[in-house]
Amino acid sequence: MKKKLIIFMPSIEVGGVEKNFFIISNFLSKKFSNISVITLSDLAKKRLSKKINIVKPKIFFSKILGRRLKFIICLLYLLIEIIKNKNSTVFSFQGIVYCITLCKILSTNVIVRSNSSPSGWSKHSIKKFFYKKIYSMANIIIVNSLAFKKELKYKFNLNSVCIYNPLNKNEILKSSKAKTKFSFFKKNNLNIINISRFTDQKDHECLVKSVNILKNKLKIKLLLIGSGPLQNKIINLTKRFKLTQNIKFINFKKNPFPYIKKSDVLILSSRYEGSPNVLLEAIALNKFVISSSCPTGPSEILDNGKGGMLFPVGNYKTLAKKIESFARNQNKFSKKKKYAKRRLERFNYKNRLNDYFKTINDYY
Repeated sequence: MKKKLIIFMPSIEVGGVEKNFFIISNFLSKKFSNISVITLSDLAKKRLSKKINIVKPKIFFSKILGRRLKFIICLLYLLIEIIKNKNSTVFSFQGIVYCITLCKILSTNVIVRSNSSPSGWSKHSIKKFFYKKIYSMANIIIVNSLAFKKELKYKFNLNSVCIYNPLNKNEILKSSKAKTKFSFFKKNNLNIINISRFTDQKDHECLVKSVNILKNKLKIKLLLIGSGPLQNKIINLTKRFKLTQNIKFINFKKNPFPYIKKSDVLILSSRYEGSPNVLLEAIALNKFVISSSCPTGPSEILDNGKGGMLFPVGNYKTLAKKIESFARNQNKFSKKKKYAKRRLERFNYKNRLNDYFKTINDYY
């Protein structure tokens, strides 16, 4: 029976994981003749190569379902696909614990791409035990930063392969030239941008508090692009601090690059990450980056501050000082911007995609 690659991605939302899913899947469709994606998302058909067979219910109200229920439904489809072709290899982007468990029961090769550091929850001893036990059964664990690789080894004694995220600089530059009506940013202001979901992980509260400290010191504008469960909480915090003239909220944009292009600095305030694409994208557009030194990714991307500025997780007072330092003398930091841009070669688009192909092909 002909070999088959099955990519498991039940819930396609908006973010870095999804960007990498589309880029990697479309590239692999050029390398493997028999490839399927299991998902419940309608976005798959719009953005995946026609060479990829999309496995999903024809009519389904997936938008009203929670993530776990989506995982379970897609697991049933995965079970059927493996039974139909036992000569399959599964590549999982989501629902990794569920996916590994099913594949091992069916004696199927499974490769997983772990997207974010377990630091957000690994203090829970029971979760830590099951994470280690189940992940150890995967044929290959792919991570997106060397710090992430070291963390898995140190905390869980798990071996992994580091493949940096593929960065398409030409596509980013091209997309940034799209015309957009946007007058919030002003020439004589410090224009800050943050692009992320409104969740506890992203810690928008830290960023808003830092702007509150600076509102009477600097002419400052902060654009928050995103959506999520904590959006109303952050909007209310903005109102409480009387920052409605300083901070603007807009929903996720399919093309955020024109907004990044108009900004002076991108700030990431996350509590934990994997390897945040948005930092790479901002650097590609020649923007200065300030980020929390969260596990994992930002410190590695910025080479411990050589290519930007770092602040301790949650420390809004230190963040405010970093922002003010940049605002007072932006030219002083031009060397850091140039250094960061040179170091983007680690994320070379073709080379990193070929790394994915070689790694998966060993188990195909």
